[in-house]
Amino acid sequence: MKTDDFLRFMDKVKIYDLTQPLSIHTPPWPSYMPLGIQYFKRIAGAHMGQGANGQIITTSNHVGTHMDGEIHFHASGRAIGHVPINEWVGQGVVVDISDSVDDYGLYTPDMLTKRADIRKGDILIINTGYHKYAWDQKGSDEIRYFVKHPGPGPGFHKWAIEMKFKWIGVDCGSADHPMNTIIRKWHPDLFIEAEKKVGKMYGGKKWDQIFPQDEYYQVMHLKLFPKKIVHAENLGGDIDKLKNKRAWIGCFPLRGIELESSMCRIVAFLPSQR
Repeated sequence: MKTDDFLRFMDKVKIYDLTQPLSIHTPPWPSYMPLGIQYFKRIAGAHMGQGANGQIITTSNHVGTHMDGEIHFHASGRAIGHVPINEWVGQGVVVDISDSVDDYGLYTPDMLTKRADIRKGDILIINTGYHKYAWDQKGSDEIRYFVKHPGPGPGFHKWAIEMKFKWIGVDCGSADHPMNTIIRKWHPDLFIEAEKKVGKMYGGKKWDQIFPQDEYYQVMHLKLFPKKIVHAENLGGDIDKLKNKRAWIGCFPLRGIELESSMCRIVAFLPSQR
């Protein structure tokens, strides 16, 4: 394709923004520092100067839509800024399983592959439906969003490694099941609730029988990051418009050489239907 033909084609591309709005009201992952924004100067003058608006931002990297980098959990991995840009973009698929999962639910490879064309090396984005509980939604529910959201079932991480995904994205608080994170200890009453619900699916087994913690604690972080399979969390925006569709997907984090993770913009590209 000639350059002019390519540019004309791109003029007609539809861009879908899969990013959650960012605000001082956006909750960070539990225990992390929230976003803080302060003006240090204003156009008419304030504090340290005048003539332009200027701001100072203080935040952890895990507020709103963000990419967890390899060194977030893997000390010898790459920082965000050391990952080549071509690893952040490419073919992928947005799989909608929102009609099949609810509080503490588990998703499996079969659940995803029955709904969409998923290929080796893809960027995989999972729509659990829990973005509807995000801070910017009418049905906002911070506990359901961070503590009760669905997560991967046993063996899901092994499938992700076999599929050699570029990266994974989820529309909820974590790519891990919340009860396979420290949240389990912070919300012991809800852990009992989750164990009873999920245990019924496995003949009354206890959580640690289903998910032995020496393998499944933070499994999507600890087992996948050394394989260079990282993930983005807190997706939202236009995600419902891409139900089970393949698309060209891009994540654009800061090119921070020291960053263990980064807030980012995630977009998907499809031909216009016009």
